[in-house]
Amino acid sequence: MTVRLGVVMDPIAAIQPAKDSTLAMLLEAQRRGWSLHYMELADLAWRDGRGMGRARPLRVFDDPRRWFELDEAEWAPLAALDVVLMRKDPPVDAEYFAATYLLEQAEREGVLVVNRPRGLRDLNEKLALTWVADCAPPTLVSRDAEALRVFLQEQGDIVLKPLFAMGGASVFRLRPGDANVGVILETLTDHGRRFAMAQRFLPEIVEGDKRVIVVDGEPVPQVLARIPPPGETRGNLAVGGRGEVRPLGEAERRLCERVAPLLREHGILFAGLDVIGDRLTEINVTSPTGIRELDAACGLNIAARLMDAIQKRLSS
Repeated sequence: MTVRLGVVMDPIAAIQPAKDSTLAMLLEAQRRGWSLHYMELADLAWRDGRGMGRARPLRVFDDPRRWFELDEAEWAPLAALDVVLMRKDPPVDAEYFAATYLLEQAEREGVLVVNRPRGLRDLNEKLALTWVADCAPPTLVSRDAEALRVFLQEQGDIVLKPLFAMGGASVFRLRPGDANVGVILETLTDHGRRFAMAQRFLPEIVEGDKRVIVVDGEPVPQVLARIPPPGETRGNLAVGGRGEVRPLGEAERRLCERVAPLLREHGILFAGLDVIGDRLTEINVTSPTGIRELDAACGLNIAARLMDAIQKRLSS
């Protein structure tokens, strides 16, 4: 029987196909003969106790000039699908949360949702560290500017970032005496109305912010170290970081062993751990990237690991 796979993502026409992990997943599913059905957030609905989707049949191609074709959209119960990949990028805002409830309805009707909607809500990419604080650098989450100032004085060098963004957006490095401390705290906390995360700055960032891909609790044996460009403290590829493939180190392996039970408990089949030095800084569960770079450099097929894990669950 053909597996019917739906995907919820940002507009496919706007992706960078050579780097897009969701496209890699879709290409692998299509190679297996699975039928693909494309949705964006606005295509989800709930009607009289049923999850609904306005899906468009999708075909994908590994071609940077023409990577997709879509047919006409049609409303149908989400339960007509076997599995849905939830790959919408942050921000994880009220609309994102609403979508997880709609997808959870589909889950109750028998659809496998990857990653699990409740897990997406419970394991916020920054706040998931509250479950494994021993793995993280000294960290403070607060909306109180004075508490953040005290943390800055204690640590001497910190990184401050919003809780619900991605790709290095609005991430600041602060040191005591910085003339912009006040305005940065005001901006990130919205004058005390929004939580922000502060972490001790880790000088090991010069060696890379390592992305560790974890599929069904097992790490891929290579990691993507994202090296900050000159004059920058962020290694994110989205802000100009340079990717360098390395073998999985002992520190990363230990962190995976520590985090894997948490991921399995919350139904997270596909995650990306961010590691600087031997410290875990984030647990990415919404739309982790890195597949294409690792596949190209090492001859891997990481998406196949994910599809195998999905097939195993569908068959059980």
